[in-house]
Amino acid sequence: MSAVILDISRLISRVRYSTPSGVDRVEMAYARGLMQLYGRDLAFAAVHPTGRYGRIDRAVALAYLQELERRWGQEDGRPAQLPITAILPWMARLLPRRSAMAPAGQRPVYVQVSPHHLTRQDKMRRIIEAEHARFLCMVHDLIPIEFPEYARPGGAQLHRRRIESIVSLADAVIVNSSATGRSLKPWIERSGRQITTHVALLGTEELSATGPADDAGGKPYFICLGTIEGRKNHLLLLNLWRQMVQTMPADIVPRLVIVGKRGWENEQVLSMLDRCSALSGHVEEIGGCSDARLAGLMRNASALLMPSFAEGYGMPVAEALSVGLPVICSDIDAHHEVGGNAPDFVDPLNAMKWRELVLDYACDGPARKAQLERITQWHKPGWDEHMRIVADAISQLAAKE
Repeated sequence: MSAVILDISRLISRVRYSTPSGVDRVEMAYARGLMQLYGRDLAFAAVHPTGRYGRIDRAVALAYLQELERRWGQEDGRPAQLPITAILPWMARLLPRRSAMAPAGQRPVYVQVSPHHLTRQDKMRRIIEAEHARFLCMVHDLIPIEFPEYARPGGAQLHRRRIESIVSLADAVIVNSSATGRSLKPWIERSGRQITTHVALLGTEELSATGPADDAGGKPYFICLGTIEGRKNHLLLLNLWRQMVQTMPADIVPRLVIVGKRGWENEQVLSMLDRCSALSGHVEEIGGCSDARLAGLMRNASALLMPSFAEGYGMPVAEALSVGLPVICSDIDAHHEVGGNAPDFVDPLNAMKWRELVLDYACDGPARKAQLERITQWHKPGWDEHMRIVADAISQLAAKE
């Protein structure tokens, strides 16, 4: 059995938060999946918020993971961040200790799923050398490099440093889609190194069975799920809803529920959410949403709307289809890869087509009925399937001289 070290730095850095990001969920899925595969041969490690690297006590790590999952599943309406005093006990318990030396002749596989400290190539090199480990890393996307206009200021430069660390240090890479693999390929080729790339679609989380259904007062409603940032193209939806309010009787305008925290470089969207009176009563913003509440929201929605300009994977598409919720999404490679032929794909700038489909789906029209039939043939990506690919990658690395 291969010895495996999972870096959970990202999850520890999120100790103050009750609502997870997509990357948080992936790191958690790896913790659970690798525990199931490797049991006592799995160790946890992290770069602590203090900057110290080392192994995390196993019992403490498992208790912390359980606490995070409890928060994600049950808590709504909490502050954006818990106060420092509330998380100090966890910070003390999660302080890393010195790494144990691997047995003679054995090289563990060090697995990192998040980009947490990849901007610091020197630190990553020291960690890998100290662990005497092979390095398996996950790449979620190269969007800040390919679409710098959607990144935070300086985000493109930071992400280049992450990718440079990966192609300089990784022995193998997991990518969440073939689209991400194609974006990464030129970087690997320029590095001159032999880095095996494994494509593994992300698994789809089972939505909570609890939580009240949201019937929007009997009106049809749509969900848009994801951080409110420029590349998600919320602006198209807000302008569409304003147009419907201005041109249709108010009582037949469907409702739009936007689930996601506010992001960056998105002033026009935020201004519309805060100041556009025409949207009042028709658009609801939910910044923090527990898994139970999200499950309730999805029960009676007409469709998920995903008009993104760019995605590495498109997890909300898979989550919606997995519970039989139709999807209208942008016509981009990542959405085709995860959605197959089930969703309705639309150019992210074609406002007229988006309006046409929204109105069809709001009245359970022929386009929506056709998609409901297609969904029955859709293949749901599972974490078991994903982790089998990861286990194969780990075995290949462990077998290297």
